[in-house]
Amino acid sequence: MGTLAAMLKEQGKTVTGSDAMAYPPMSTWLEARGLTIQSGYRKEHIPDDVDLVVVGNVSRRENPESVEAHERGLLCLSMPEVLRALFFPEKRVLCVTGTHGKTTTASMLAWILFDASRDPSFFIGGVTGNFGANYRLGHGEDFVIEGDEYDTAWFDKVPKFWHYPAKHALINNVEFDHADIYPDIVAIEHVFSAFAAQIPDDGTLWVNAEDTRARRCASHATAKVRTFGLSETADLYAKNLRPEDGGMRFSLHFESVDQGEVWLPVPAEYNVRNFLGAAALAHDVGVSWQRSIDAIAGFRTTRRRQEQVGEAAGVRVIDDFAHHPTAVAQTLEALHGQYPDARIHVAFEAKSNTSRRAVFQQAYVDAFQSAASVTLAPPWKKDALPEHMKLSIPKLVQDLNDRGVTTEAFDANEAIADRCVELAEPGDIIAVLSGSNFGDLPQHILSRLREREG
Repeated sequence: MGTLAAMLKEQGKTVTGSDAMAYPPMSTWLEARGLTIQSGYRKEHIPDDVDLVVVGNVSRRENPESVEAHERGLLCLSMPEVLRALFFPEKRVLCVTGTHGKTTTASMLAWILFDASRDPSFFIGGVTGNFGANYRLGHGEDFVIEGDEYDTAWFDKVPKFWHYPAKHALINNVEFDHADIYPDIVAIEHVFSAFAAQIPDDGTLWVNAEDTRARRCASHATAKVRTFGLSETADLYAKNLRPEDGGMRFSLHFESVDQGEVWLPVPAEYNVRNFLGAAALAHDVGVSWQRSIDAIAGFRTTRRRQEQVGEAAGVRVIDDFAHHPTAVAQTLEALHGQYPDARIHVAFEAKSNTSRRAVFQQAYVDAFQSAASVTLAPPWKKDALPEHMKLSIPKLVQDLNDRGVTTEAFDANEAIADRCVELAEPGDIIAVLSGSNFGDLPQHILSRLREREG
């Protein structure tokens, strides 16, 4: 919503907004752009001459400003409805979807199009390394959007990506997530299948060849469906993968024809797949394979995706957005591949609506198996969720210790930082994993390491 406010202001509109609690970095980011957040929700915050009220998905029907807007008969739209109405007309929409990898893939695609002088627009759920921003309003034809399957507003309870008129799209993968609004994987598959079906016949849908659920969802498309992956049976595939200098090198093949050698400056097989998806969509709009290969060599990783915050006392501090068990496991696998001799100490916070639930209780035990130690924060939010449905931190601690992974839980971030620093030795890595900023824990850990360094 903050990003949308900045985009609307850049379009020349007068924008005001409210939030229950404004805090950095978003509050200061908005202030730097001449936008002030009004604290709390009161009907007086809605101007007399307002043309449009945009309602975020955290606001409920009883929100005082939402009530006021509807009593006055004002036009109320959800965030994706505004994107469609005010930013997508006369644009060709390229939509990146999937449970994992959306932000990185969309960032790669935006960079490739920019490097190819396409002057793209984009709206992405993370701060891109190449642009230092999560949105851009370009003059080119293409608009890159990260397609999220979460819902939109209390009066518009459908997935965000159903609102995006994608001409070309991809599905990275499909797993169970967002347990607060979806009851099971069947419901997740339904919304992805419906998204696939809405792509026009003259469009294209790229799908991860190695993800059975994603391919099943893609089968509902009437658009042309193509596959990407690490298998030579895919339409677009990578071959001869090898880690090199913190990244990956491999050959790129389309329809079994070698398109050239790729240097990808970020590690892990899943980032190779992310690049394949980005290059595939770029190819759909006229960017050659070689141009994508040349562009990706200059790609800078998205903030909080295996981002090295710093190093002190011989210990690297890594910040990563991983919070779903699959993302946790893949992140640790990537770090082990990049730093094969390092022990990895993890600090983890269960803050997302899914991670706080017991549905992934056992999956987290498996995901953390390769860590040298795990230090846990308590589930972030106290709510009316029944106890049997909540992630049990004490059980996770016990199960991981039973597996031989040194694990403790603390109520305060200061204690978590102290414990991570206590366990880490020169050559080790401390990886901070959370769907939030974890109270700026990576910086606190780095400060303590510097104190130890003297």
